[in-house]
Amino acid sequence: MRRPVLLVVAHGSRDPRHAATVHELVRRVRALRPGLRVETGFLDFNVPSVNGVLESLDAEGVRDVVALPLLLTRAFHAKADIPVVLAEAPPRLRIRQAEVLGPSPLLLAALERRLYEAGLTPADKSSTGVVLASAGSSDPEAIAVIADVAREWRHTGWCAVRPAFASASLPRTEQAVRELRELGCARVAVAPYVLAPGRLPDRIARGAAGADVLADVLGPAPEVAQVLLERYDAARTPVLTALGA
Repeated sequence: MRRPVLLVVAHGSRDPRHAATVHELVRRVRALRPGLRVETGFLDFNVPSVNGVLESLDAEGVRDVVALPLLLTRAFHAKADIPVVLAEAPPRLRIRQAEVLGPSPLLLAALERRLYEAGLTPADKSSTGVVLASAGSSDPEAIAVIADVAREWRHTGWCAVRPAFASASLPRTEQAVRELRELGCARVAVAPYVLAPGRLPDRIARGAAGADVLADVLGPAPEVAQVLLERYDAARTPVLTALGA
């Protein structure tokens, strides 16, 4: 039986780096799972739109789709925007919305990969304070998840880990950098907990001016691609069970 199509649902941005990074990540997912059809749809700013992709799939005769939010937390887009868009899909499509990407140990591994690529080494962990800098949200659940991720990451050996937010919530990146300096960490690194470049990641970068190290966004890290496939598989299993596979 044909596997459900994986539809990666990205937010979209006026910044062309955003869509380019999303497409690069999707190419990595395809390389990891040859034979799996993976499509990309955007909620805003970029094409193709989610609605447009779903209509095209329906016209081709596709019936099963797993829609995967390209998000790190279950904030407004995952709870409201995406379900509304999926509800407008052609009625013949059977769509399951997968869970968001975070939290996941693989994402922590990807964050460390980016820090090491930026110049740190494993030997630096115990003397380095890290700012876990996310886009921010007004959703208390999303904020709590970021705080939990910071606490979990701290237990892997870093001097300290502080969450920070580019919007909606406090502290800002620059505030967290100052806190880690005052705490006495020998060096301070900023790890953007974001998937693609754009306005808010640029704000994180500006706030990292006082840090010693600024890592790149998660982007198409292999660990991120693997999380996408894990979320797809978890959402796909009930579909197969329901169809008697």
